[in-house]
Amino acid sequence: MKNSIIIPSERIVNKIYILRNRKVMLDRDLAELYGVTTGNLNLAVKRNIKRFPEDFMFQMSKKEMKNWILQIEISNSEKMGLRKLPFCFTEQGVAMLSSVLNNDRAINVNLQIIRTFVKIRELMATNEIMQRKIMELEKKYGSQNDKIKKIFYILGLLQAGDNKTEPKSEIGFKK
Repeated sequence: MKNSIIIPSERIVNKIYILRNRKVMLDRDLAELYGVTTGNLNLAVKRNIKRFPEDFMFQMSKKEMKNWILQIEISNSEKMGLRKLPFCFTEQGVAMLSSVLNNDRAINVNLQIIRTFVKIRELMATNEIMQRKIMELEKKYGSQNDKIKKIFYILGLLQAGDNKTEPKSEIGFKK
């Protein structure tokens, strides 16, 4: 695409939080990425509120807000300029935003965000598969660990036994 905006995946990943056991992005972060104000983003959502059921978007509670502030370790301002509790968008909610914010920048940024969510899901699946394989190996070969230790112990004794046999003569010139 021409004039496509490229946002590093790390920047997007740093704006994904876990709330209510879901990966979400906050309205303020999405607005920043889309290049609009938070107010305009929320206004567009409110105009199309039927497109955003609770599993697509929800408002952060006061308790969640306190935990979020602790999670991101804010030192300068308690509310960071927030006057209202932020809206949180799940992956489906972010996808729905592309139909509400219908400009080229929003579409390009939206594609990048969705691809980042997919990468995260793939990485988590890969990690889960690796953990399962490690557990299978532990089950299969865990009992072998004691046998391997015994082998090294016996090898150590044999090696120590070699040193106790005959003293070896020195090599080199003698005075």
